[in-house]
Amino acid sequence: MRLPWQWLLTITSVASLSQAHASSWNMPVGVTDTSRNIFGLHMTIFWVCVVIGVIVFGVMFYSLFRYRHSKGAKAARFHEHTSVEVLWTAIPILILVGMAVPATATLKNMYDASEADLDIMITGQQWRWRYEYLGEDIAYTSNLSTTREQIRGESERDEHYLLDVDEPLVLPINRKVRFLMTSDDVIHSWWVPELAVKQDTIPGFINENWVQINEPGIYRGQCAELCGVNHGFMPIVVHAMEEAEFETWLEERKEAAEQEAMGVDREWAIEELMARGEEVYQSICSSCHQGEGQGAPPAFPALAGNEQLINELDWHLDRVINGVSGAAMPAFRNTLNPVEIAAVVTYTRNAWGNETGDTVQPATVAERIAQ
Repeated sequence: MRLPWQWLLTITSVASLSQAHASSWNMPVGVTDTSRNIFGLHMTIFWVCVVIGVIVFGVMFYSLFRYRHSKGAKAARFHEHTSVEVLWTAIPILILVGMAVPATATLKNMYDASEADLDIMITGQQWRWRYEYLGEDIAYTSNLSTTREQIRGESERDEHYLLDVDEPLVLPINRKVRFLMTSDDVIHSWWVPELAVKQDTIPGFINENWVQINEPGIYRGQCAELCGVNHGFMPIVVHAMEEAEFETWLEERKEAAEQEAMGVDREWAIEELMARGEEVYQSICSSCHQGEGQGAPPAFPALAGNEQLINELDWHLDRVINGVSGAAMPAFRNTLNPVEIAAVVTYTRNAWGNETGDTVQPATVAERIAQ
C-alpha cells in the first residue's frame, strides 16, 4: 500500500512529466523507479517552494502597497506576540518534516543495493572505463570513439560528438544490477543522468550503487569529476536490452572470450598482430601518444622514432605490462589480455617507420604477466 506522501510524489511527477520532456530546463525523469522518485521529490519540493514564495511575497507586496506612507498609514507599535511567534516557528518545522519523510525514504532506497541479480565492477582509468561482469568471465574496456578529425575540427561533428564509445555497458532491463566502483589512478565519477546514478570511483576504495532499468534504449553520460587533461573525453554509454537479448549477448561475449584465450597458445603472424595492434592502439593508446605516435612531450613521449623503444624490447614490454610509477602510464596487465598486449607492442615497434621487424607472441606476454 502506498503512503500518502508516495501518492503525492506520483501525482506531482505525472503532472510535470510532459513539461519535463518538452523543456531542457528541468532534470530528466529517467528510466528507473529511482529516477522517477527523485524527479517526483524534486517537483514536490519545487512546488512547495513556489507556494511559499507566492504567499510570502504576496503578503509583503500587498502590505507595501496597502499600508504605504503616502496614504497616511501609521505603523503599529508592539513588542511581541506569542501566538505569531509559535506559528512562524511551528509551520516551517512541519513543512521541513513533511519534505524530510519522502526524501529520507528515497535516499534509503537509493543506497539499498542488496539482492542484486547481476554484479558489475566499474573501474575508472585515465581516460576510459573498464567493465567486468562478476561471475561471468567477461571484461572489457570502453573508450571514446569520436574520431580525432572531429575533435580537431577537420570533419563535421556528429550528433553524439564526444558521447560515443566503442564498447557500451550492456545491461538487461527489469533486473537489479549492482555496481561496484573503484579507480586505478585518480578520482573519477560515473554519471548517467537518466539512470539517476552518479558515483565517485576512488583509488583504493570500492563504492556501491545500483540500477534497475525499465525501458530498453541507449543512455549516455560522462565522467563528472575533473580527472586530468582528457577529462572531457571520457563518455559513458549504457545499452539497455530486453532480457532475452541480453542473455544472447552474454553468451556471444563468453564465446568470444574463450576464443581470445585460445589465441594465447598459437603462433601469430606479424600481419595479424599489426592489424590487431592498430585497433588496440587507436582505442587505448592514441589519446595520450597521439594517432601517429608523435606523443605530447614531456608527459606523453613520442613512440615514433623512440630509440629506447626500438632497441630495448624487454624495457618496452615492462612499460606496457607494469606501467611507470609516478607517471601517467598505467599498468595494462589487468586491462588488456596477452593477445592485445602482444599485438600493440608489435604494432608500435613496427609502425611509423620504427620497422624493427620484431614480433611479440601472446604466450611470451602471458609468461611475463605470470612472473
